[in-house]
Amino acid sequence: MTDLQHATEATRARSGGSTPPPDERRARRAARRDESPAGRYGPGFLVKLAIMAVVNAFGAYVVWSAWVAESWVVLGAMLAMLVVADWVYFSRRTVPLKYVLPGLIFLFTFQIFTIAYTGWVAFTNYGDGHNSTKDDAITALLAQNERRVEGSPSLPLTVVADGDELGFAVLAADGTTAVGGAEDALSPVGATVTDGRIAAVDGWQVLDRQEILERQTEVTNLRVPVSEDPNDGSIRTQDARTGYTFTPTLLYDESADTMTDTTTGAVYAPNGEGRFEAADGSTLQVGWRVFVGFDNFTTAFSDSRYAGPFFQVVAWTFVFAFASVATTFLLGMFLATVFNAPHLRGRKVYRTLLILPYAIPGFVAPLLWSGLLNRSFGFINQVLLGGAAIPWLTDPWLAKLSLIGVNLWLGFPYMFLICTGALQSLPTDVMEAAKIDGAGRLRTWSSVTMPLLLVSTTPLLISSFAFNFNNFALVYMLTGGGPRFADASVPLGHTDILITMVYSVAGLDGTAPKNFGLASALSIVIFVIIATISAIAFKRTRSLEEIN
Repeated sequence: MTDLQHATEATRARSGGSTPPPDERRARRAARRDESPAGRYGPGFLVKLAIMAVVNAFGAYVVWSAWVAESWVVLGAMLAMLVVADWVYFSRRTVPLKYVLPGLIFLFTFQIFTIAYTGWVAFTNYGDGHNSTKDDAITALLAQNERRVEGSPSLPLTVVADGDELGFAVLAADGTTAVGGAEDALSPVGATVTDGRIAAVDGWQVLDRQEILERQTEVTNLRVPVSEDPNDGSIRTQDARTGYTFTPTLLYDESADTMTDTTTGAVYAPNGEGRFEAADGSTLQVGWRVFVGFDNFTTAFSDSRYAGPFFQVVAWTFVFAFASVATTFLLGMFLATVFNAPHLRGRKVYRTLLILPYAIPGFVAPLLWSGLLNRSFGFINQVLLGGAAIPWLTDPWLAKLSLIGVNLWLGFPYMFLICTGALQSLPTDVMEAAKIDGAGRLRTWSSVTMPLLLVSTTPLLISSFAFNFNNFALVYMLTGGGPRFADASVPLGHTDILITMVYSVAGLDGTAPKNFGLASALSIVIFVIIATISAIAFKRTRSLEEIN
């Protein structure tokens, strides 16, 4: 007997004398192949190595960008994800995670991080005048409050560029040359001077007249610091040929942490709300982000500018969401029942026609309907109603009815599809039992068909409610939230829902100052409302499951 036969007999003896099943034998062979050098470093491994090299290169780029921007949260999160990804895809003990990890990373990046960041912003004063850190605010205040130094000489100036970065090259009275940019103070540089002007600068490109005209706004707004001390002022120009020294009218005392206005003598100190404030209560324009606690939530519910419109918007949001779900579901269920009749001829054609509105993009259809419902030249008023001037989108009540009507046209095909599928999946034996028991059509529908239909459609109704609660595209594209409240000091209207209110409060539409802190607080309120209603609704669906 050979050594191989001895080994086989020994293996059989250890396993009770039985031969392993085929699946187990294939798994053992695959494991032996993976443990061999050819299996471990085969084409599959090389492909994985190449993909992970690209992933790590992208991660290294993000880490470097976060390091430059001093965004330590992003840097730490990216490093953690890279370490976990490399460990998962190069370890032999984490096979299930290889399939789950991409989804977890996207979940963390686009959901958890977004929610956490929104929650953090909700407790800050982030918005216009409070966009950055205190150091940035000080720099901006010193740069924005400047005046030309009296008696300062004019300096021959040349506009230069290093890639996309603009800079000034200046010629001093003693013949020395210096160059600097927005972030770099003037420093000596080698240059070629021709006829009293700088013609070439080492390491920089001299812009010609056409290039200067194309970037005229950037040139006139550019400030090049004279030195590392911002109190020494900066070089500015209006004609791209002559520069002047400007110094700030505000002086910052780092030891006392105060700003002093050199023209009035007023002293400004931090007031704890992200601004420099004087003794008379006046504040400087630029501030910085600070933690404000629950001030944004208090403002939303108590400030007269927001409280009144807020509760009206909340009430209308609930009405709109419930009405949208109810109307689309009832119409979709009715049509699904009608076209589910087996004796109806041409059912496939009718069903195809009914789902056509669902094929139109959700942001295009409201724009089309806004034209159809236009008071002056809309098709509905001019053609269908013979030239009537009905204010479908400018009257508060008609605008709300128009929203619900357009959403019904857009949403019933979805309900029609899910109800059709649910009706076709109902058990026929239950229907037959109801007929044998003598139940009529109405009783069969109310006692059997409808409860069984709700078992499969209730989760979709909950998701539809959440979608319509945040149906931004329909409201923004059809009515823009209008018509506006007559007595509101903020740009809100009768058809605004909470999500469009958040958009307006955030100032993204340009009609109001940006207030990301308050907008984030309102977003948290929306999240709590939807989460609460969804939890209650899902809990109630358990009673329906008992019917199934």
